[in-house]
Amino acid sequence: MRHLPNIICLIRIGLIWPILRSLEQGTYDITLALFFLAAMSDGLDGFLAKRFGWTSRLGKILDPAADKLLLVSVFLVATWLGMIPRWLTAAAVGRDFMIILGAMAYRVGIGPLHGHPLVSSKINTLLQLLYVLLIIVYAAYGLPPHYMLDALAYLTLLSIVISGYGYVREYAGRALELAV
Repeated sequence: MRHLPNIICLIRIGLIWPILRSLEQGTYDITLALFFLAAMSDGLDGFLAKRFGWTSRLGKILDPAADKLLLVSVFLVATWLGMIPRWLTAAAVGRDFMIILGAMAYRVGIGPLHGHPLVSSKINTLLQLLYVLLIIVYAAYGLPPHYMLDALAYLTLLSIVISGYGYVREYAGRALELAV
């Protein structure tokens, strides 16, 4: 049972291709169901890992990787299909790219990260998941109103900037402390 959170992460990764296919084919009700399942699996694996102590080194890599693979791929395809503004996708993908490059530089130049996700990053992931869910709902059913999607897009952008800044500040501060 202790590997259940990792299995759930692998299932989430396995759902990416069917989500992208259904999105591309315009079968938004299927896309919605699959994406909702993937989004809920993110919360479920984290809950199980924390509640029962089923954490692992693999899980600490697999969970954020599954989140990033899901969100980046859906953002890119939905943007290509004209569903998500380019500026929002550029910010979301750019933030993730910056975090990955920063983590690699930190690892090579200083050593292991030994970090935990920032609260702002968890809020950002939640807002990105919610935004994509509502974009798919809009494509399927014409709801919510477009002004609500626009407001959520800007709120998501704000969370991208805040969480990206938080990571830069956190790890640059750590690097400077160790350099002194």
